[in-house]
Amino acid sequence: MRKIVLVSALGIALAGCSLAPTYERPTVPIPAQWQVDIQQANDFANTAWWEQFNDPILSDLVQTALRENKDVQIASARVQEYMGRYGAVHGAEFPQVGADAAGARTRSGESTVSPGTPLTNNLFQVNLGVSFDLDLWGKLRNASAAAQAQLLATEQAKRTVILSLVSLVANSYVQLLNYDKQLAVTRATLETRSESVRINGLRLQAGLIGELDYQQAVAEYQNAAVQVPLLERQIAQQENAISLLLGRNPGKIARGPTLDQLALPQVPAGLPSDLLERRPDILDAEQQLIAANALIGVAKAAFYPNISLTGLLGTASTELSDLFDGPSKTWQFAGQLTQPIFTGGTLTGQLQAAEAVQQQALLNYQKVIQKAFAEVDDSLIAVSTMRTQLQDQQAQVNALQRYLDLATLRYQNGYSDYLTVVDAERNLYSAQLQYVQSQGQLYTALVSVYAALGGGWVNEAERISAPPTPVAAVQPPTS
Repeated sequence: MRKIVLVSALGIALAGCSLAPTYERPTVPIPAQWQVDIQQANDFANTAWWEQFNDPILSDLVQTALRENKDVQIASARVQEYMGRYGAVHGAEFPQVGADAAGARTRSGESTVSPGTPLTNNLFQVNLGVSFDLDLWGKLRNASAAAQAQLLATEQAKRTVILSLVSLVANSYVQLLNYDKQLAVTRATLETRSESVRINGLRLQAGLIGELDYQQAVAEYQNAAVQVPLLERQIAQQENAISLLLGRNPGKIARGPTLDQLALPQVPAGLPSDLLERRPDILDAEQQLIAANALIGVAKAAFYPNISLTGLLGTASTELSDLFDGPSKTWQFAGQLTQPIFTGGTLTGQLQAAEAVQQQALLNYQKVIQKAFAEVDDSLIAVSTMRTQLQDQQAQVNALQRYLDLATLRYQNGYSDYLTVVDAERNLYSAQLQYVQSQGQLYTALVSVYAALGGGWVNEAERISAPPTPVAAVQPPTS
């Protein structure tokens, strides 16, 4: 009995022992640029940025998607799954207590005192059993730490889904407005070319032009006409894609302001790099690294003895009425030590695998951070250059419109042929479409800046999403 007490004391003394490597956040080179007032940067990264476009329809679409999107709901259910896994693993650190009761009645022949009288025996038992593993080497604690890190990583994975969803809804809606405007430009061009066909038809009847010019006008009209059903198809398919993001069946999508009427959020000239620490994919990668680090301790602990203690406290009696009387008490206490001696390389292989997984998690963490810096830089460059590009394209459209007006005037007065007018119409239509596409790309670049930074706005989006998960609100269970 004394030896068992000593073993128990040893277990308590070594309770803080852990074979897992001490975790320290890896250092990653941080770019020196993106320096700006920290308050301005935080305000920029924390805001519900989709509301800055001043389009209530877009805001409603984002909120609907956060509540109804199936990917978000799947991610929420996955968080609940890992909450349960953590609870199951963490519970192994505590004593396991169980109770059982039994009753038996047996006949073992006849009584020698009273022949013909059956000899019967009764036995009633109630036991309370306790088992406890002495976690001398931190196996259970490291397994629990790994499970908790995996739970937190799953929560960040859900936040990554939310970040991607909001960005995708905004970009998809902007693309829908882009198609709308391309269709409007095409129909306006079609109307202009229809008028050219009418006028050239009259000029042909009057003998002022040949049929070549008239057929050229008809061909240009048809060239614009074939673009209408193409754009209408793209609009319908884009509406269906947005409906899917909203968790709905395919259907029409309401519109708010046109692409020209959307507000353009402003982006600070530079942004501090530490804003990226709040990106959920970076936090996810770090928690995966923490989990892999802890699992090394689990693999190392498998080489060491496993000591388990069991106890039984109960009562037994041949009479049910005497079951809880003093003399009926029973108890049992035992200790067991298990030490692996030869496993054929199994434990070594498990440790090698755990260390390799930790190395992969470390490299992935560094890769995710580098990717984050690249995404922020790319999106900021895109916003800056797209603004300049739009200005130049607008000037190009203005010049081509003036060129078409002059070419038409010269043709009507007989100073140039109709091919000059056709060439001017083609160039103007192409430039108008390119300008509209660049408008959409500028909004997409702005969305990318917010998505690349992550930031506090993800918290607001997660609050809107359903069903809510307890991980963000409370600490994981302790028992």
